[in-house]
Amino acid sequence: MRIAVSGAHGSFSEEAGKEYCRVHGIENPELLYLVTAENVLAAVEAGAVDRGIVPIENSTGGVVIEAVHALARHMVNIEKMFEIVVKQNLLVAPGTKREDITEITSHDQAIKQCRMYLKRMFPNAEIKEYPDTAQAAKDLGEGVLSKTTAIIAPLSCAKLYGLEVLEESINDLKFNVTNFLVVVK
Repeated sequence: MRIAVSGAHGSFSEEAGKEYCRVHGIENPELLYLVTAENVLAAVEAGAVDRGIVPIENSTGGVVIEAVHALARHMVNIEKMFEIVVKQNLLVAPGTKREDITEITSHDQAIKQCRMYLKRMFPNAEIKEYPDTAQAAKDLGEGVLSKTTAIIAPLSCAKLYGLEVLEESINDLKFNVTNFLVVVK
């Protein structure tokens, strides 16, 4: 089964995809990392994949606007909605200290989920949106982003992309869940 997720390798959408497969007994799925909800829904509509998984709402950050806009543009059917627990983490390039950070980059939803933490701990850092949490981690690990940039991402991204964990579970509300949609043609 080909399942498209709206995130890069290491994203919460990948976690959601794996959870969906586990619960439904789907063995050896082919996960495609299409990064955006737009790409996932376009692939489902075109019949290029069997399922698409996109985040639709977070308990702290609210509605995932990009997914809502993409749903309005594509003719797909919603098969299921389910939630996973989301823990945001602050990741940095190896050797980067808290005082070195001038910028914090992540997906809009991750930023919203950590807004009070960021205000309290990094009042002078520039906050920049990125298409995906895991893509930001990958780009920091590959040197695309400055070493003075910290990113908010899943913990798994630290190991995947050679980053260090500066702080775990930085989301403002400790009970933080994201609802995902499974869509079909």
